[in-house]
Amino acid sequence: MTGVFVTLEGPEGAGKSTNLAYIADALQRAGCEPLLTREPGGTPIAERVRGILLEHHEEPMDPDAELLLVFAARAQHLSRVIMPALAQGQVVISDRFTDATYAYQGGGRGIDSARIAALETWTQGALRPDLTLVLDVPVEVGMARARARSALDRFESEQRAFFDGVRSTYLQRAADNPGRYRVIDASGELAQVQRKLEPVIEQILERWRA
Repeated sequence: MTGVFVTLEGPEGAGKSTNLAYIADALQRAGCEPLLTREPGGTPIAERVRGILLEHHEEPMDPDAELLLVFAARAQHLSRVIMPALAQGQVVISDRFTDATYAYQGGGRGIDSARIAALETWTQGALRPDLTLVLDVPVEVGMARARARSALDRFESEQRAFFDGVRSTYLQRAADNPGRYRVIDASGELAQVQRKLEPVIEQILERWRA
């Protein structure tokens, strides 16, 4: 049996955590119990790597080191959480996955996408999400939200050009593969955003029931 793999993506302040909870609640009310997880993280080891990636350090982190840490955490996450759950037929919803690597380490840091793709294939094999939801907000809106909610982590502290690259990469990847991606304007009121999620929730349920 094969489950359904859904990923939520978007720049800082897009409301991924809030809308992930909304989607999960809707699925549960329909009789589907999704497995919710996140990247980087999802297992004890991967969560420790997450701490290294998000914390501020006196020593600057080399972009290649950052990229490899992301995929190291992902390999652990896949083997311990995602793949076993999909094998059991579950709906797995991850707050970020490899599209975030293309956006942050590729669009933000400037790492060549071919290098990311090579690591993607090595780590994941043929596995790709069945559906990727991109919550899109203008950079200034997202950063204002991020600053209002808590102290900024290492990524959130980057400059405007970094986040311009992140957002444009997300949108370009969605435009290049409209069959897998759904882009939702997340800049409005929460109720408006969640109304736009209803067709996505129905699509997840259809795949799960099939």
